[in-house]
Amino acid sequence: MSILKNMMKHVFRMVLVLICAAPCMGRTTGEENMIRVLSYNIHHGAGIDGTLDLERIARVIKSASPDIVSLQEVDKRTTRSKGVDQAKELARLTGMKYAYGPSMDYDGGKYGNAILTKFIIAESKTIPLPGEPRSALCVTLKTFGTHLPVKKFIFIATHLDTGKTPRIDSVPLIENLFSSNPDLPAIIAGDFNATPNSPTMEAFGKTWENATSQKNLFTFPVAKPSKQIDYILCRPAGKWKVVSAKVLDEAVASDHRPILAELQFTPNTTSLP
Repeated sequence: MSILKNMMKHVFRMVLVLICAAPCMGRTTGEENMIRVLSYNIHHGAGIDGTLDLERIARVIKSASPDIVSLQEVDKRTTRSKGVDQAKELARLTGMKYAYGPSMDYDGGKYGNAILTKFIIAESKTIPLPGEPRSALCVTLKTFGTHLPVKKFIFIATHLDTGKTPRIDSVPLIENLFSSNPDLPAIIAGDFNATPNSPTMEAFGKTWENATSQKNLFTFPVAKPSKQIDYILCRPAGKWKVVSAKVLDEAVASDHRPILAELQFTPNTTSLP
């Protein structure tokens, strides 16, 4: 009887191994190394129909199956958002980890950027930027499993000011994050309030690769988008492969449409120590 029990235990263990391995079976190397990045200005969860609905925002996010999400215009315990910590609630609704970076005090609470991710958040900091005021939320992410070979990298969520001068002045402040190590793998995503041929995007283009440079990736205004002001950039330029990029077909949940990119870090590069 003991022999039979041992055999049954062995078979049970083998079944568990197969079940756990199933999601990874049949994946190509390219698929394993891809990171899906979503950027979404959520307009504090208020849609153009006037409805404040974070669950709707969460459904939009989940529909894209992202690994990382940059969110802008995120409230924390404001009166207009009924005292909800929106970053924390969206993390709960999507089953992701989160970081929040306030740009300013607003309406009894905070207003700023957030990051949702499936990865491990090792460090987080917020740097102020010129304008309304605005800010950039910077996190160090540790990856795992099928997202190798980039094991650790910087991710930045930002929302630049509508004014030309504050936008331009924001670029060197973000660049200062890489002054001691310009080869750090990094992704920045957000609402830049700038069109593709603007001085702001030209300034970023000196050190960043625009993963969303394809034609007609219009994100604003949401009902009939006519221009792109939301972007996903990566650096060092040439070290990331842009697998795909698109704008999601969502025209009600916010006043912006979300933009999604699939990126692959080339395996012959060096990640963070």
